[in-house]
Amino acid sequence: MTSFRETAQAAVSALQPQERLLGLDLGTKTIGLATSDLTRQIATPRETILRKKFTLDAQALIAFAQKENIGLLVLGLPLNMNGSEGPRAQATRAFARNLAKLTPLPLIYWDERLSTAAVERTMLEADLSRAKRSENVDKLAAAYILQSLLDALRG
Repeated sequence: MTSFRETAQAAVSALQPQERLLGLDLGTKTIGLATSDLTRQIATPRETILRKKFTLDAQALIAFAQKENIGLLVLGLPLNMNGSEGPRAQATRAFARNLAKLTPLPLIYWDERLSTAAVERTMLEADLSRAKRSENVDKLAAAYILQSLLDALRG
């Protein structure tokens, strides 16, 4: 079985030099977006899409990807702590299957265990208000997921 890292290495090596990666943190109410820089070293939180219905969400993602010259979608896969897949991971895979029908962009999964918890902890330590935390958690979680992948590819 191919590991997350091997899949990511193969997908990134197929990209054109000017293409960037788009990290996605898929929630039930929002989708956090983060992009890599052109050197694929640094992930930057970008925006949060409020989820409406799949078609509108997909259109917003695809439009963002086209505008930002994205060559690879990196979707956080919410695994259980023991590595198994629960209902949230299954919903994420279903979203990815449906999205793949609408765009030729390749999509890979990256283990996102504890990403939101890590981001929440960092924001609490920074003493951000509840409103600021709520406003930023999804795009920061997307950046955390994407940065984790970028770091793994270097290590």
